[in-house]
Amino acid sequence: MIDELEVALPAVSGDKKRKAYIYLPEDYGKSNIRYPVMYMFDGHNLFFDSQATYGKSWGLKKYLDENAVPLIIASVECNKEGNCRLSEYSPVNFSFRGSEIKGKGRKYMQWLTGTFKPYIDSAYMTLPDRKHTAIGGSSMGGLMTLYALSVYNRYFSLGAALSPSLWVYGGVPPFVAKGAFRKDTVLYTDYGSKEFKNHEGQKIIFRDTVSALMDKDVAVTARIVAGGTHSEASWEKQIPFFMRALGFVNGT
Repeated sequence: MIDELEVALPAVSGDKKRKAYIYLPEDYGKSNIRYPVMYMFDGHNLFFDSQATYGKSWGLKKYLDENAVPLIIASVECNKEGNCRLSEYSPVNFSFRGSEIKGKGRKYMQWLTGTFKPYIDSAYMTLPDRKHTAIGGSSMGGLMTLYALSVYNRYFSLGAALSPSLWVYGGVPPFVAKGAFRKDTVLYTDYGSKEFKNHEGQKIIFRDTVSALMDKDVAVTARIVAGGTHSEASWEKQIPFFMRALGFVNGT
């Protein structure tokens, strides 16, 4: 089941409302069981092809239902106006195709941890502690996942950063190098083999970022996806890998 809500992010985009999607396991509410929560970016692309930007979603609901994963997903759609998504999902200012993007990632995360998460924990049967709270996303959402795990580690012990847009920094993000990670922090991250050509030096930056995270004692699962592309269809295929890496499903 998926609840659809309307939320506003005042410090990020004023009073304009957008959709939030809350996935609930099929047995939700049938007992007093509480569930871990994974906060994800680009909520409109996760569940329904009809709402996905390019007509193809991750098919996440289908996977979670078929595998009876005991997990709540809480995700908000991005701001689709102009370059607003790039702005919201970046902690820093950067240039993109001749435009200057003003990073609002810090404000976004302040809203997520200070407003959205407390609401989810009050409205749903969650396990609100850090041990049972994850964050995940792809592309710019993957970058924000790394940022959240690095700077807001007191809220999140688990993260899934698929195809993170490290090109924004052109190197290992400073927030990774400065991050204060607790010893139980777990991260899944990957890149499609066909993606590396999209931005110069991306393979080296990915390698160096993974190495920096390992130096911080983060338990990293890093993969190069053979034939993987920068697309929802490719990210859908990685769902079983990050679900296992983060401990939400069993198996190898």
